[in-house]
Amino acid sequence: MLNRHRTRASSADQAQASNAAPLLAAHGLTRTYATGSTDAPVVALRGVNLTLQPGEFAAIMGPSGCGKSTLLHLLGGLDRPTSGEILLRGRRVDDLREAQWARLRRTEIGVVFQFFNLIANLSVADNVELPALLVGASPSEARHRRDELLTRLGLQEHAALVPGRLSGGQQQRVAIARALMNHPALLLADEPTGNLDSAAAREVMTLLQEVHAAGQAILLVTHDARVASMADRIITMRDGAIIDDTSLASAPGDSGSTAAPPPFTFASADADADTDTDPSAANGRRAARPGTRDSAALVAMRAGQPLADGSRA
Repeated sequence: MLNRHRTRASSADQAQASNAAPLLAAHGLTRTYATGSTDAPVVALRGVNLTLQPGEFAAIMGPSGCGKSTLLHLLGGLDRPTSGEILLRGRRVDDLREAQWARLRRTEIGVVFQFFNLIANLSVADNVELPALLVGASPSEARHRRDELLTRLGLQEHAALVPGRLSGGQQQRVAIARALMNHPALLLADEPTGNLDSAAAREVMTLLQEVHAAGQAILLVTHDARVASMADRIITMRDGAIIDDTSLASAPGDSGSTAAPPPFTFASADADADTDTDPSAANGRRAARPGTRDSAALVAMRAGQPLADGSRA
């Protein structure tokens, strides 16, 4: 079981406000990119509103160019919104300086990328240990945390290897271990299976499910409905806006019981990279529509029930 450590608020009032607030909230987020003096700007996000509760696992889906990776980058401080607000534990963070965002990513927000972003000339052990050292942990404490995570994630035997000696799935597990090193409140994952084959993708998603079961909040971006069906909630984006927000906790008609997800399988792991540069249509957000084919199919997929057309998920 992963231990949960949280940074204390600087005052009793801040602590009380944080406890009452969602873990993460975004209000009216927009992002526009200038493309040149004569070309029209590219609108990547159009007034996005989003909340995530502590311990929740949500997946963001949508076609390439819909804005989902752009949104994740804004929420992790890797890009700046054109307008709108981002709050973490009730505290506004979108206006932080880059150095403050960097510290926040070391302590409160772990980030996992599609292409791993490991340091090539450091060993697995050093890659995982580095975030703890950067926030001031003693070498002995950092080594203890590192060994605990590597053992937990089945990586201890690879600790002395450099990332280039590992498979794609193993490298992504190292990246997840690094992101979890300082016990973040929130884990952001941008297409974590998009560069993996089916077997490696299955390993990574099983690991994320286990981490979530230990209480970790996760916000994940994916193209793959099979990956998304492992989450508690599916957020669908199109043209820079959230168009659907569906809970997968219960299948339609259930009396609040949570359906156990079926064994994780892939039809295909060949997902294109998401550049999120082509949003072009209407603004706005609507509530989940239980009758929507996409939402109903995902709920049925999680419950292992037949789809509306008689096929099985």
